[in-house]
Amino acid sequence: MKKRKLGHSGLEVSAIGFGCMGMRSGRGPAAAPFTRQQQIYLIRAAHDFGVTFFDTAEAYGPYANEELVGEAIAPFRKDVAVATKFGFDIQGGQIVGLNSRPEHIRRVAEASLKRLNVEAIDLFYQHRVDPDVPVEEVAGTVRDLIREGKVKHFGLCETSAVTLRCAHAVQPVSVVQAAYSPWNRTPEGGLLQTVEALGIGFVPSSPLGSGGLLTQLSHLAERKAATPAQLALAWLLAQKPWVVPIPGTRRIGHADENLGGADVKLSAEDLRDIDALLAEPRQGGVDRAGEARQACAPRENLSAGFPC
Repeated sequence: MKKRKLGHSGLEVSAIGFGCMGMRSGRGPAAAPFTRQQQIYLIRAAHDFGVTFFDTAEAYGPYANEELVGEAIAPFRKDVAVATKFGFDIQGGQIVGLNSRPEHIRRVAEASLKRLNVEAIDLFYQHRVDPDVPVEEVAGTVRDLIREGKVKHFGLCETSAVTLRCAHAVQPVSVVQAAYSPWNRTPEGGLLQTVEALGIGFVPSSPLGSGGLLTQLSHLAERKAATPAQLALAWLLAQKPWVVPIPGTRRIGHADENLGGADVKLSAEDLRDIDALLAEPRQGGVDRAGEARQACAPRENLSAGFPC
């Protein structure tokens, strides 16, 4: 597996990462029919295939996903980067709202360190923008955690170009994560341009979109001796050298297939054909045209939806 650098951050990871959201603790319907040990085996197999970037969050489970990932990566912890997230108010095992108050961020960081069983969090994302807490305060809190050695890099999920610039002015943002795929080009409306201008890495969540949409790429995939999923991931990798998609799966066969997307080379003609095939319709998202004219506040409430 080839490596990529996520912008100017110095964070170097496998060209394709592994999104662990779909996994849980191995208990209950969310994990069935796979046992905890089967899920741990899959994460370790992904590492054997060359993956060095794993994505989780306290909200996945909640909590159980971090514990699962922490156990799975223990044998090769020094060889991988782990991303986790803060920003939700979780009570009684349920997400009840948003919470990015400084004291809450600190509590989440301490708890995530224990669940992941790591000395430092490689990449700590704000999971959703909290309209009640200025993003400058959020960035300042993460800056302090970085200085204390508890966090290495700061990230934002599903943010806007304006909010990104406000945060970056306080603490450099290393990575932005947002839904992006051949079917969802919303980040191209300003967010990707800002990411590039600031030297930030970009991690597409939901890189395969809806499974049903993959059939649209079947003919082009056959031409490249690839599967539709591999073609979609190759398209993302072809956009910019600092883009690292994180497809997720619970099946080892699918994991092997997805990682093969890094070996698919697309020509300029291939890219034009994909764009022509999928030009319309395009899904909506959180980054809106014209938002660059807004000030840093008031900020948008991005709690609606939970794609990553």
